[in-house]
Amino acid sequence: MKNKILIAPSMLSSDFSRLAEDAKRMQDAGADMLHIDVMDGHFVPNITIGPVVVENLKKHVKIPLDVHLMISEPEKYSKSFISAGADIVTFHIEACCDPSGLISEIKKQNARPGLVINPPTDFVKLKSYCSLVDFILIMSVNPGFAGQKFILSVLDKVRELRKIYDK
Repeated sequence: MKNKILIAPSMLSSDFSRLAEDAKRMQDAGADMLHIDVMDGHFVPNITIGPVVVENLKKHVKIPLDVHLMISEPEKYSKSFISAGADIVTFHIEACCDPSGLISEIKKQNARPGLVINPPTDFVKLKSYCSLVDFILIMSVNPGFAGQKFILSVLDKVRELRKIYDK
């Protein structure tokens, strides 16, 4: 049985002064959810948005918000983003000391957890958590900047993940 494909455009390249308008246009075009990149200037060099922006964006769309925490210590901030309206919280396995604990906490807050793995990170670090999450995001670029060249080596991770889920 084929998995349903969901369309989740990233809002990172949006004009942030028109974020709500761009989000509404994505929803109207048929997006199933919106991918919101949150960067802290520490885990990745850029800084983007915080919970207040997520809260205001949520007022303008009906589709789920997938909030991708590209931040150090995501366990400190996940509740704030969920309270602000995040339906899905994805976090980097490389940034979290206790992935199982954070996954449980996200579920307790009635949000859906997802894991992210960076291109150089060994897939083995992710395997034990795959059954606990609703989403897995395999980065095909190094996190923190839009417009990078696709890293071909991530295709092996995608193939390996597909084998796990096709069983």
